[in-house]
Amino acid sequence: MAAVQDGQMELDAEKETKPEILSDGTSNLSGNTASGTLSSSPLTAAPAGGAPKMEDQQTLIAVLQFLKRNKLTDSVEILRREAGLGEDQEDSQATDGSGGGKGDVDGGDANSLLSRVSITSAAAPQSMPVKRADDQPDVSVVLSAYSQQGDPSLYQVYYSGLKNFIESVLDCHRAELSQLFYPLFVHMYLELVYNNHENEAKAFFEKFSGDQECYYQDDLRVLCGLTKKEHLKGNEVLLDFRTSRFVLRISRDSYQLLKRHLQERHNNQIWNIIQEHLYIDIFDGMPRSKSQIDSMSGSLAGEGRRELNKAKVFHGLLKEPEIEVPLDDEDDEAENEEGKPKKKKTKKDSLGSKSKKQDPNAPQQNRIPLPELKDSDKLDKIMYMKESTKRIRLGPENLPSICFYTLLNAYQGLTAVDFTDDSSLLAGGFADSTVRVWSVTPKKLRKVKSAADLNMIDKESDDVLERIMDEKTASESKILYGHSGPVYGVSFSPDRNYLLSSSEDGTVRLWSLLTFTCLVGYKGHNYPVWDTQFSPFGYYFVSGGHDRVARLWATDHYQPLRIFAGHLADVTCTCTRFHPNSNYVATGSTDRTIRLWDVLNGNCVRIFTGHKGPIHSLAFSPNGKFLASGSTDGRVLLWDIGHGLMIGELKGHTDTIYSLKFSRDGEILASGSMDNTVRLWNSMKAFDEVETDDFTATTGHIHLPDNSQELLLGTYHSKSTPVTHLHFTRRNLLLAAGAYNSQ
Repeated sequence: MAAVQDGQMELDAEKETKPEILSDGTSNLSGNTASGTLSSSPLTAAPAGGAPKMEDQQTLIAVLQFLKRNKLTDSVEILRREAGLGEDQEDSQATDGSGGGKGDVDGGDANSLLSRVSITSAAAPQSMPVKRADDQPDVSVVLSAYSQQGDPSLYQVYYSGLKNFIESVLDCHRAELSQLFYPLFVHMYLELVYNNHENEAKAFFEKFSGDQECYYQDDLRVLCGLTKKEHLKGNEVLLDFRTSRFVLRISRDSYQLLKRHLQERHNNQIWNIIQEHLYIDIFDGMPRSKSQIDSMSGSLAGEGRRELNKAKVFHGLLKEPEIEVPLDDEDDEAENEEGKPKKKKTKKDSLGSKSKKQDPNAPQQNRIPLPELKDSDKLDKIMYMKESTKRIRLGPENLPSICFYTLLNAYQGLTAVDFTDDSSLLAGGFADSTVRVWSVTPKKLRKVKSAADLNMIDKESDDVLERIMDEKTASESKILYGHSGPVYGVSFSPDRNYLLSSSEDGTVRLWSLLTFTCLVGYKGHNYPVWDTQFSPFGYYFVSGGHDRVARLWATDHYQPLRIFAGHLADVTCTCTRFHPNSNYVATGSTDRTIRLWDVLNGNCVRIFTGHKGPIHSLAFSPNGKFLASGSTDGRVLLWDIGHGLMIGELKGHTDTIYSLKFSRDGEILASGSMDNTVRLWNSMKAFDEVETDDFTATTGHIHLPDNSQELLLGTYHSKSTPVTHLHFTRRNLLLAAGAYNSQ
């Protein structure tokens, strides 16, 4: 029935103060009705003698008046007879508190309704939908229709009254209560439009739209075009906004001020919207400042609920397999004094050995089924570990070199780029529906020979892998045809044998890099698929698109294994990313939120809010503890995954941040933007400066220092090339790619 009651919300916020909260949640909003004062107990016992309770009686009277107004006289007589109500009893109750002719909320009805709502909700368990304490049928829909019969011109009066009250309170409370302006404005405007009060809706919008925060201006531009009830049916985002609950985080003191004001003014219209469409997350402690609130605000659904960000997340890395790495000394092949070749020594990689210790925050190895390592995978692991020994240690005094791949004359329209993990191949998705693959090493791309030629090969030879390749097909690049729309996402498999591509045609295609042909077309999305990415271990991949969901797939399944639904808008380009341990998937959306999903059960375990524009880039730190995000607002935000908190803000870019990448050792964060720059940030300093004591703050928020200039290590400009993709090689050389913009 109601989602934002004091009893339930305070129960969500602080479980340890449950007895105090239940009492406060019912007594502070209880008021005097026609027959006396309602009990402040969460569960009100039925009166002796079987007589209906006062709140039930008023509900029945409200229903009777609604039926009368619609001239359903037979239904009125039947309901009155079943309830045992006489006409004189109904009339006396109506004139004393629940009547109002046109449904005005200025009488005693507001007080009694607030009391009834608080009592029934305080007794509801936290994890279950709120129901009436006496298990009677929920009539909130009928009451909602009844309340909508009020004078639409009073909407401005209600909103102005609340605005004047909030502007008159102390500064410490004003910032928190001002969060109510935007969701109340939107819901009141939509309610006017939904009930066909077009002129009143237009006047309401013109009067109060200028009072909203600047980061909601894009939403308001969409809202002003919705002037008829028919318009709402075609706008899924606005329908979601109306049916979902906008989350506000408010201190207990500020909430008590708001509740007292609504009780004294009997502002039932405002309270109904708060109950049905808002979720107020109450915390104990000092009210938050304007800057603290602004840093977390801006998303389409408000802030993330604190209880949702308290779920256990296994952000540690999986234990590395035991693989011995041969030493790569220059004199290994030389002969010793006796003319005998030296024996190859083996060692365990020093960098790899750290991850072979079990991380206490790591998930179990078998938490999700992962593919077994093939011999070729083990060889690649050895190569990776050997290259890791030659990796450059980055830092403020030792910045990486940057190699920029500029695509000239890309008249096809470059839309996506990816590098293989070993940096040997580059793939690009284009608006002309093609996927192009380049070799960035002297080794050319070759296809496997035909079946007839393969039968003639000696399969026992040592160089069989070379013999199966057709030298006649060698070239520096290959073009893959198959999509029927622009390609918006590409991703190489870890073993470099496959390539994924996602397209506007609603499909994800799996290509073989041995035959350069399409193996599978995965169909599940109903609209364009903006992004796709392989798991760090291969086999699994994730996709996200215009249908507002992300899907988890396996290469050998035609249907998705998991569907991650929760975003209110598109899952955007380059915004589906696997956690390094492959147990979680992060998604960014046009609704300006970032969600972390558990691959095991499909649950959303983190919601991060703070961006003021659509998210367009995500990157996990190599150790799996942190997440970086970039958006159209030009900011990079840093998040602590374990605690579910924002811990840093990097400002400097002037346009959309399209790519983020941590160096292999996690010391440096690189960001690429549509402003034609690559910026390097001291990520380790940003993480180290966070005070761990701040994580225990009951507000779920820490103070963010404005130290972007201190953390910025360098800015590198291209001539006229937006940065589409960034990639660190295994030795920490930074690769960047983009299409030259001649305009």
